[in-house]
Amino acid sequence: MHKTGLLGLCARAWNSVRMASSGMTRRDPLANKVALVTASTDGIGFAIARRLAQDGAHVVVSSRKQQNVDQAVATLQGEGLSVTGTVCHVGKAEDRERLVATLWMDKEKEESMKETLRISRLGEPEDCAGIVSFLCSEDASYITGETVVVGGGTPSRL
Repeated sequence: MHKTGLLGLCARAWNSVRMASSGMTRRDPLANKVALVTASTDGIGFAIARRLAQDGAHVVVSSRKQQNVDQAVATLQGEGLSVTGTVCHVGKAEDRERLVATLWMDKEKEESMKETLRISRLGEPEDCAGIVSFLCSEDASYITGETVVVGGGTPSRL
């Protein structure tokens, strides 16, 4: 490929990435996704929670203090976003387990998501362990810049 052809291809690819990251190409790119965001009641975490919810995900915000969780949830729900929250100190195993167990407690929501995504079960933390181990191993030493989706067949695009 000529130099100008390659430059044009790169420019088109960059424009596509830029448009996708700004939300210009499609609406609700995170529809049917659930995002657990720790330390998400203020600052960077709160901004991330807001953006994920604006992009269509249902977001579970968390913090060590119930008052902060309540305030963040009220603010984001007041903006019409799909958000719930729970107290979570990530240094405590029982808090982390409760955080993960939190818009799977709603069986109706779980069944709806399985039907929408056409999957037989929701993922478990262990479902991610094998690919993480592989990516950390020498077997993956020549893999760079890839996105690996552990989503049970759920369609995924950047």
